[in-house]
Amino acid sequence: QVQLVESGGGLVQPGGSLRLSCAASGFTASRYAMNWYRQAPGKERELVATITSADGSTNYADSVMGRFTISEDNAKNTVYLQMNSLMPEDTAVYYCKARSMLNEYWGQGTKVTVSS
Repeated sequence: QVQLVESGGGLVQPGGSLRLSCAASGFTASRYAMNWYRQAPGKERELVATITSADGSTNYADSVMGRFTISEDNAKNTVYLQMNSLMPEDTAVYYCKARSMLNEYWGQGTKVTVSS
């Protein structure tokens, strides 16, 4: 059964850090482009970061460049999003997505709240 399970969300103060995890099962994540998206209340879902194992490339939204880092552990079939210097505008539900030429899978999301 194909599944993506996000974890690591929670409440953090501005300036703090969180690490989100996306555990894949039923397929090999390294064969897919892995993405982190987020959706803030009342806003559209936006792409935050992408990692492609084939060439090791990563890409980030301008709003998180220099603060967020996407990485993957192929042995654990897991993708991470390290988030530093968090700001209130980073508050959102964060989703993991796996994409190939033929398939696309989404996780259920994990909520991140940045507030003092």
